[in-house]
Amino acid sequence: MDTAPALNIIVENIVDMTGYFADIAMGDGLAPILVLIGTILTVFAMAVFGLLTLGALGSLVSSS
Repeated sequence: MDTAPALNIIVENIVDMTGYFADIAMGDGLAPILVLIGTILTVFAMAVFGLLTLGALGSLVSSS
């Protein structure tokens, strides 16, 4: 069970990272706006890639 301590460290780092990210995202100035714009761009890119992937899978299954 050598992996248990490594996984504990990874989970602890993720929890700490979300706290730090929230502190920065709720900061003063343009930080909340920049986080919002980054989120919108990321979601848009994921949606476009997802639709392209679904289209490719659909073309493999369809009989054209």
